[in-house]
Amino acid sequence: GRQPKEAVPEETHQSVFGAFVREAGVALRSDGTSNEIAVDQVVFQKRIQQQLQKSPRYPAILQEFITGLETYIENPDRFRSCLLPCLPQLSVSSFQESLLRMLLGIETLQTFIINTLLEKLPEFITADGGPSIPRMIINQLKWLDRVVDTKELSEKLMEVVSVAPVDVQRDVITSLPEILEDSQHNDIARQLNSLLQENTQLTVPVLDALSSLNLTSSLLSEVREAVMATLAAVQLEDLPVVVKFILHSVSASDAYEVVCSLRKKLELEQCSASEPAAGSSQDSVTLILDCIKSAVRFQKTISEAWLKVLDLLVLFILHSTNANQSRRGAERVLKLKVRTGLLPEALLQKAFRDYSQVMRGYFPSILALAQSLLRSPDPCVVPFGGRMYRHSFTAFDSYCQQEVVGSLVTHVCSGVGGEVDMALDLLCALVEEKPSEMALYAVFVKGILDYMDNLTPQQIRKLFHLLSKLAFGQQQQGSHIQDDMHIVIRKQLSSTVPKYKRIGIIGAVMIVGSMGALRPKGKESQNGSLSQETLRQVTAMLELVKSSSDSSPEAAALYYDELANLMWSSALDPQVQEMVGMSVLDDFQDDFVVDLGPDITGSFPLPARVMYNLDEEESQGCIAINLLPLLAKETQNKGEQQTKKPQKQVSPLCLSPFFRLLRLCEEKRHQGDLDEIDALLGCPLILTNMDVVEKVESLSKTEREFLCSLLFHTINWFREVVNAFCRQKETEMKMKVMTRLQNITYLQTLLDRALAGTPGYVPPVSSFDGESPDGIALSFTVPANKTKKGRKRKAPGKNSLEGTSQSEEATEADETQQPEKEKEKEARPGVSLTAYRPFFRELDLEALGVLQCGLLSRSLLDSELHTKVREDVLLGPGELVFLLEDMLHKLEFSLTAAPARRAPFLKVQEKTDKSVGFSHLQQRSTEDITSYCIQLLPALCTHLENCHNHFQALLSENNGVVDGPATDVQEHQFMSSGYQLLLQVLNTTFSWSGFSQPGQRNLLKKALGVLAGRLKEGGPELTLEQLVKHSFEYLLNFRSTMPSLGAALCLSQLLSTVSEKGGNPADYREQTAFLARHFLSQVWVTASGEKERGSKFNEALHTLLSIYLEHVDDVLKAVEEIAGKGIPELLNASKEESAASWPTLNRQTFLVFYKVMMAELEKAARKIPAGKMKRVQFQAQSEKLLTWNLAVRDFHILVNLVKVFDSRPVLNVCLKYGRLFLESFLKLGMPLLDFSFKKHKEDVQSLLKTFQLSTRQLHHMCGHSKIHQDTSLTNHVPGLKKSLELFVYRVKAMLMLNNCQEAFWMGNLKNRNLKGEEILSQRSQGSDDDDDGEEENQGLPPQREESEDEVFPQETGLTKA
Repeated sequence: GRQPKEAVPEETHQSVFGAFVREAGVALRSDGTSNEIAVDQVVFQKRIQQQLQKSPRYPAILQEFITGLETYIENPDRFRSCLLPCLPQLSVSSFQESLLRMLLGIETLQTFIINTLLEKLPEFITADGGPSIPRMIINQLKWLDRVVDTKELSEKLMEVVSVAPVDVQRDVITSLPEILEDSQHNDIARQLNSLLQENTQLTVPVLDALSSLNLTSSLLSEVREAVMATLAAVQLEDLPVVVKFILHSVSASDAYEVVCSLRKKLELEQCSASEPAAGSSQDSVTLILDCIKSAVRFQKTISEAWLKVLDLLVLFILHSTNANQSRRGAERVLKLKVRTGLLPEALLQKAFRDYSQVMRGYFPSILALAQSLLRSPDPCVVPFGGRMYRHSFTAFDSYCQQEVVGSLVTHVCSGVGGEVDMALDLLCALVEEKPSEMALYAVFVKGILDYMDNLTPQQIRKLFHLLSKLAFGQQQQGSHIQDDMHIVIRKQLSSTVPKYKRIGIIGAVMIVGSMGALRPKGKESQNGSLSQETLRQVTAMLELVKSSSDSSPEAAALYYDELANLMWSSALDPQVQEMVGMSVLDDFQDDFVVDLGPDITGSFPLPARVMYNLDEEESQGCIAINLLPLLAKETQNKGEQQTKKPQKQVSPLCLSPFFRLLRLCEEKRHQGDLDEIDALLGCPLILTNMDVVEKVESLSKTEREFLCSLLFHTINWFREVVNAFCRQKETEMKMKVMTRLQNITYLQTLLDRALAGTPGYVPPVSSFDGESPDGIALSFTVPANKTKKGRKRKAPGKNSLEGTSQSEEATEADETQQPEKEKEKEARPGVSLTAYRPFFRELDLEALGVLQCGLLSRSLLDSELHTKVREDVLLGPGELVFLLEDMLHKLEFSLTAAPARRAPFLKVQEKTDKSVGFSHLQQRSTEDITSYCIQLLPALCTHLENCHNHFQALLSENNGVVDGPATDVQEHQFMSSGYQLLLQVLNTTFSWSGFSQPGQRNLLKKALGVLAGRLKEGGPELTLEQLVKHSFEYLLNFRSTMPSLGAALCLSQLLSTVSEKGGNPADYREQTAFLARHFLSQVWVTASGEKERGSKFNEALHTLLSIYLEHVDDVLKAVEEIAGKGIPELLNASKEESAASWPTLNRQTFLVFYKVMMAELEKAARKIPAGKMKRVQFQAQSEKLLTWNLAVRDFHILVNLVKVFDSRPVLNVCLKYGRLFLESFLKLGMPLLDFSFKKHKEDVQSLLKTFQLSTRQLHHMCGHSKIHQDTSLTNHVPGLKKSLELFVYRVKAMLMLNNCQEAFWMGNLKNRNLKGEEILSQRSQGSDDDDDGEEENQGLPPQREESEDEVFPQETGLTKA
C-alpha cells in the first residue's frame, strides 16, 4: 500500500524519482560514469509518462518527481552521470541518449527540467571541471523533437548570455539555431544584433548564429547593414567570418550595393599593416578570398556584382572558378578597367609586392589573363598584360618564373606582330633587371632561334640583343649558350640564301654590341676597360662578318647599316669605337673618294662631269665622290657575271650606308663634332651632264636605266648628307644643307622625267634590313601615272621652284622647263615618286629640324635683295613640301594605330613592305616621336601662318579672285600643297591614340598650349578645356584662305580632332557643321582657273559632306534641304553649271552627294528610338511619328531622283541603301505605327502612302536590273525583294492588331522598268514574280489595271472596298 500524500518524507521525493526511473529500466550510477539502461529509450520515456499519468497524485506527482531529480543531481558526480549518454546493458541498440535528455523528451516534464538545468548552469562556470559541464548542459537542449515553450526558453537563454563569461556566451550563442524553433528566430536575431554592437568579442559566434537563423529579408538586410557598419572595427582574424556572412546573406536585388559597399570598406592594405605577424595576416587574407571565392562560385548574383565593381584579386578569383562564363567575364572586365585607366600600374605593383603569397595561389589565372591581354588586338591593354608577366617573374618562385619565360617564348613564336614585339620587349627587360635568374632559362629563349623565319629584322635584332646580353654580358651568367650562339651565327653567315645571311649579320653585330659594351668602372678590370681577350674576340667577329659580306653588296650595305645602328644606340667601349672608327674612315676614303684631276679618264655609258660642288673657292685639288665610274664598273661586272670575281668589288649601293656609319662613328668619337668629314657636305660628285634628261627618249634602254640608277644613288647620297649635317649650328653649314635639299628636290624632278621615259625599270635597293632586296623588287610593280591611294599628293618636288643658290645650269634647265612640261603633260604622264619611296634612303627624324628655318617665297625675293636673304637660311616652298611629305609619312607610319585585327591565318607579304624605309624610325618609341613633333610645333605654326598670309595677299592682290592674273601657277601649287600637308601633319599628331593614356596628359597640354599660345598669351595654368577652346579658335582663323577642297577637308578634320581632346566635343559640333557647310558652298578653282574636279576632289567632297551631315543638328532637315532645294536647282541649271545654293553640287559630283545623303539618312533612321512601349507618352509618340514622316519623305525624294539620274552607280547606291532603310523601318518604325495607328490614323496613313510610292519605285528598279542583267545591281535584288514582301505582311499585321484587317487586299504587281513601262518578256505573269511585288496602298482610288495590293479607309474606320 502507498503512503498518504502529505506524510511523504524527504526521501520519498527522491524515491519517487528513483523508483520511477528504476522501474522504467535505468540503473542509476553515482560515481560520475554513465547510467545503464536495459530497454530502448522510447520504451523508457513511455513507461515514465505512464507512471506519472496513472499516479493518483497527478499532477502534483510531477513536482515531486522534479524535486527528487533536483535533490539527486545536487551531487556533481551524479549530475555528470545524468548528462552522459546511457550505456545499454544488453545490446538493445547502439546508442542511447542521456537520462536528462530522455526526460526532456517527455512534454509534461520538459519545462521544469529546462529550468532546473539552466539554474544549475552558473554553478559550474567557475568549477574546475572547466567549460565541459556547461557545454554538456547546452547540448541537452539541442535538436529536441518539440519545445513546449519556445519564447520562455529563448528569454532564459539570453539571460544566461547576459551574465555568463565569454566562453559560455559563445557556446550558448552558437547553439541558438539548434535549440530554438523558427518562430523565435526573428526575435532572437534582433537581440543578437544589438549584442553585436555592444561586444565585438562575440562577432564570430553571433554571425555564425545569424547565418544559420531563418530570418525575413528586411530583418536580414537590417542586420547586414549593422554588420557592415562595424566592419572597420573588426579584428583581422574575425574578418573572413564577417565577409562570409555578408556575402551569404545577399539577395539578388541588393548584391550590387552590398558588394560596392564591401569593396569600399575592405582595406587589405590596412589589414597587413595593423597585424604584427605578416604570415598570419597573409593567411587571413587568403581565408577572406576563399570566402569571396565560394560566394562567387555558388551565387551568380554576387559574381555579376563583382564584375561591375572590381578588385584585382577578385578578378583572379572570378577567373579561377571553373565556370566558363565567369572566366570570360573576368577577362572582359579586366580589359575594360585597364582601358578606362581604373587599374593603374601602382595598384598592380602593390598587389604583387604586398600579397605575393596570396597572389601565388592564383598564378594559373594570372598567367592565363596575361596571355589573353598580350594577344588582344587592342593596343591599350597589351602593356598591362606585359606588366603582369613582369611582376609574376620578379615576385614568384622559380617554377612560376619558368612558366612566365615559357609563355613569353610561345608568344614570340606565334608570329603575330604586336604580340611578338611585346614579348621580346618583356624578355629584354627581364634580362636587364634579373640577369642571373634569366640565365637559368637561357636555353628556353635560345629555342626561339628555330622560329626566326617569321620574325621581322627589328624583332631579330631584339632577340639577338637579349641572347647576346645573356651569353656575353658583363657577368656572363648565360655563358653556357655562348658556343650555341657562335655556331648559329657562323652557320647563318656562311649561308648563300640572302635571308639567312641577313639574320647572321644582324646577330653578329648584336653580339659585338654585348661583348664590346662599355663596362662600369672597376667591374672587370681595374680601369673599367675591356680585357685584351675580349677585344680580340670582338675584332675577330667583325672580321668574320666583313669577309662573309664582301661578295654581296647588299650584305655589305646591311653590315654597315647594322653597325651604324649599334654605334647610334649603344654605349660601346672607347677602344672598340676607336678601332671601328679608324678602319671605317680609311676604307671609305679608299673606296669612294677620289682626288679631282684636270679631266676624268675612262669610257662610261654617259659622259662624266663633276657636278654640285659647293666649295667653289677650293676647286684646285679638291676631292669628289666617285659615283659614275663605280656605277659603270658595277654595270659592266653584272654584264660579265660568268667570269669569277675573287677580288672585292666596291658597289655604289654601299655609298650611303657606309657614309652613315662613318658619320655616326665620327659623332661618337668627337662628341657630335663632324669637322673631320665636313668636306663631304660640299664636295662634288662625278656624274653626267643632266641636260641628257631632256632627251631621255633618244637614249638606249641600258643608258636610260643607267641614268635612273645614277639619279637614285645621287639623291640617296644627298639624303644621307642632310641626315649627317642637319644638326650643325654654323650658318655656312646650314646654307649648304639647305642647298643639298634644293639639289634633292631638283633631282627628283629630273628623276621623275627619266622614270617616265624608262618603263619597266626597277631601282637599286636602299634599305637592306627589309625583305630580301629581290623581294622588294618582285613586289614592286612599276607605277602608272597614279598616286598612292587616299592621299592628296603631288610628286614631291615635281617642277620644283628653284632656290637662290642653285648652280647656273640648273637654273637654265628650270627656265626651259615650263613649255617642255606643258608639252609633256599631253605627250606622256609623269610618274608619282610616292610609289618609289622604298628606294630612297630614310631621312632621320632630326632632319625635320630644318623645318625650323623660315619660309622663302617669291614675294620676299622680289622685295629684298638677294644678299639680304642670304644672311638668313630660308626654306624654299619645294623643300618645305619635301620635308613635310616625309614628316607625314613618318607620323602616319608610327602614330597612326593600325586597325585592331587578328593576324590572318596565312602570313601576308604586304606586312613587311609597310615598314620598308622606316627601320631607324622603328627603333624610337612613339612617345619620343610625338614629343619631337611637339618641339617642331611652333615652327609648323609659323609655316601655317606664312601660307595663310601668302594666300591672303594673293586674294587681296586679285580682288578676292583665286586665279587672278597675278597668280604664279607653280608657286600656288607648292604653297597649297604645303598648306594641306601642314594641316595633315598637325591632324596626324593630335590623332595619336597615346594622348588618351593618363601618363601622356601633360604632353597633350603642352601641344595644345603651343596652338593656344599663338592666339593669346596664356600660362600653363589654363585647363585642358580652355586650351582646346583657344586652339580651336586659332585654327578656325585659317578657314578664309583654304586654297583647295583637300586643304579645307584637312582643316575640318583637324578641328574635329582637336575638339575631341576636351571633355565635351558636343560644344564644337555646331561650329564644325557650319564650317563644313561654308566649304561646301564655296566654288573651288585651281590656280589656272579651272574648276577643281577628279577622283581626289570627289573623295574629299565625300568626306567633307559626311562631316557636315554628322555634325549638323538635324540630319533629316539637312538632307531635305540638299535633295529638295539643291538638286532641283541643279536640274534647272545648264549642263556645266552647279546648283546655286550648293556650288560644289554639279552633275559630276551628284553621285557623291547622293551616296552620302543615302548613307546618312539610313544612319539617322537607325538612330530613331524604337517606339515599342504602349505607355510612351502621347507627345513623344507624335514626335517620333513626325521624325519618321520626315525620314520617309526624304527617302521618297531620293528614290525618285533615280528617274532623272539613272546611271549604274546611282542605281547601285539606291538599291543598297534602299534595302537598309526599309529594314530599319520594319524594325523600328512599324512597332511605332502599331501603337500610334488609333490615335494618329491620318498621319500613319499618309506616311504609308508616301512610303508605298518609294517601294513601288524600288520594285521597278529590281525589274530594270533583271532586264539589263547587270550583276552589280542584281546582287542587291533578292534581299530587297524579301524586305519589300516582308513590308506588305508587316502592314497587314499592323492592321490586324488594330482590328482593321478587312481593309486590306492583295493583288499582283506588274513588273515595270524605270520609266514605268510594263515588262512583257515574262513567260507567264503569275508564275515568276507572284509574291515579289505585293504592296499595300493606303487610301488611293483603285487602279484596277495595275491590280496592286490596296487598302481603302473610310470615314468610320477601315472596311473592305
